[in-house]
Amino acid sequence: MGHPKAAIFGLAGPELTSDEAAFFGEADPWGFILFARNVVDPDQVRRLTAALRESVGRDAPVLVDQEGGRVQRLRPPHWREWAPVRDLGEDGSDEMSILMALRQRYADIAQELLAVGIDVNCVPVLDVPQPNAHPIIGDRALGRTASEIAIRGREAMAGLLDHGVLPVIKHIPGHGRSLHDSHENLPRVPAELHELRSTDFPPFLSLRDAPLGMTAHIVYEAIDAENCATQSPDVIALIRSELGFDGLLMTDDLSMKALSGTMAERTERSLNAGCDVVLHCNGDMTEMTGVASCVPGLAGAALERADRADALRFSKRSSVVVGRAAEIHELGVAHG
Repeated sequence: MGHPKAAIFGLAGPELTSDEAAFFGEADPWGFILFARNVVDPDQVRRLTAALRESVGRDAPVLVDQEGGRVQRLRPPHWREWAPVRDLGEDGSDEMSILMALRQRYADIAQELLAVGIDVNCVPVLDVPQPNAHPIIGDRALGRTASEIAIRGREAMAGLLDHGVLPVIKHIPGHGRSLHDSHENLPRVPAELHELRSTDFPPFLSLRDAPLGMTAHIVYEAIDAENCATQSPDVIALIRSELGFDGLLMTDDLSMKALSGTMAERTERSLNAGCDVVLHCNGDMTEMTGVASCVPGLAGAALERADRADALRFSKRSSVVVGRAAEIHELGVAHG
């Protein structure tokens, strides 16, 4: 068996259909991503994550966006409702209390996710919000300044990792200046490079040791006036060199309207620019077939990064299981 393909796919509904299972078995994506349309209750999600892994015959990563607030795929009554992260500290709490709350928030979220077979969370959002920008980031931002966001992002990452879930830093190299929602249009950022270096880049530089990262579908005119970050060799080179990120780099969703061309063209442009893995979210079989038609097996540096992420995923998950077993043993001793 060869290496898995450089893709992450979504699916259409709450149950894996026979056509989807056959497609995933043939396409062999590195991982999967779930959305609200795929979620009913904990037992159903556990069955679904198991079925997805069975379709490719290995313990593939299963991702979700569970930031809390507006972006939360698993919701009450079966999962907790979370306030927007921007609300933390609005009651006058000191920074240490905010950091502790953030770490606990994502520890709690990680436990909920791992309990249903989800082991990657597309968090933290490291975008630095700017005045008059589109509200697509808004209350999803971890703070108001680059330094706040870097420090708080570290705690969010730790909360996830402590409980067996891998984080994904997003949206590299920064979505906070965008005047448009990249789900609908291609944003262009005219800021000078020195502005980006002083404001937008620092959180990503600070958390460059993250195992996984996600690009922004945004044109940064000072770096590449023609191509958005996801499809720009110049921006990807900056992410790797100046920002020092050597984790597995996935695209934002290829089906977003910021991108143009067929799914095959979007896939090829993104991988040729230097992304390691393409992300396709909407579960449309025709579109996924287009991606699968040209996506290669993971190889070279991309394979090494995927293997590092998997090794961390397995080790963190195992340590959680061992820790829980020890807690159960201690309870038994105490009550024996």
